[in-house]
Amino acid sequence: MAFRREKKVPKGGPSGGDGGDGGNVIIRAERNVDSLVALGRQKHWRATDGEPGRGSTWTGKSGPDLVILVPPGTLIRDVERGHLLKDLAEDGDQVVVAARGRGGRGNARFATAVDRAPRNFEKGEPGEVRHIALELKVIADVGLIGKPNAGKSTLLSRISRAHPEIADYPFTTKHPNLGLVYAGLDKSFVVADIPGLIEGAHAGAGLGHEFLKHVERTKILVHLVEPDPMDQTDPLENYRTIREELRLYDATLHDRPEIVVVTKSELPTAQEIVEQLRTELGVPVMLLSAVTGKGLPELIHTVMGELEIIREREATLAAAAARPVITEEIAAST
Repeated sequence: MAFRREKKVPKGGPSGGDGGDGGNVIIRAERNVDSLVALGRQKHWRATDGEPGRGSTWTGKSGPDLVILVPPGTLIRDVERGHLLKDLAEDGDQVVVAARGRGGRGNARFATAVDRAPRNFEKGEPGEVRHIALELKVIADVGLIGKPNAGKSTLLSRISRAHPEIADYPFTTKHPNLGLVYAGLDKSFVVADIPGLIEGAHAGAGLGHEFLKHVERTKILVHLVEPDPMDQTDPLENYRTIREELRLYDATLHDRPEIVVVTKSELPTAQEIVEQLRTELGVPVMLLSAVTGKGLPELIHTVMGELEIIREREATLAAAAARPVITEEIAAST
């Protein structure tokens, strides 16, 4: 609330300006961000308030938006209501999770022919408060799956510049690692090393749901089979176990395109396991060694070929969906 008080301006009248709006809290997907870990250190996020109005009908400055950057593939959920606010699947996708508060009106807004010197004004409204949960589902073209210690991290480190933790014991990888693989001058794809799955993962055994959810967004699965497991289990049975876990978690994953690969070709039993898998599955089975490099170019070439077919199909479907439908009536009139 303010009034003009200037020399030679008697009865200057009300001059209180409006208050500025507050800022929105926005979550935006940014491809250069690869983890939600940094956000876990801060529990409360608040945008800046708008500035108050001033005399001479000056409107207060609105507060800037607070933008929180997350990796593409982040799901935003409303904790209290339990629904999904937004799936930030692509780079640049964003959502306003807490809307700004509106600035109040100054007393200049309330002047009328009857009341020329109003002393009433309006307070600003509070902004929205929301309790949200962020969940990341890695977006990758290819998912490396298999039992613990099947050689997924080693393979990822050989075909890309990723540097996952590698050790000679199971469950070394605690979260998915991403790597960009170049298959030519203008051809590339993203590979995700999905941490080792175990029997009962679909029901939450180990970190089952934490791992399996990342498989959902992949276009192709590369299933690594270790020919001589450290726990002395049967390689073929290990393959069947992982396939069954995928089916129980999500039936569509069982039908996802799959490339079967026997790792550690330097071991004497590797070729025998390849032949057994070929006989049982009736499909080609690749043999490679991430240590010696044997079979790596062939695997990259095969994956790229499968991806190009899938991308072509997706582009065709997208073009068909965008094409306008002309009804018989419109066609007849033209």
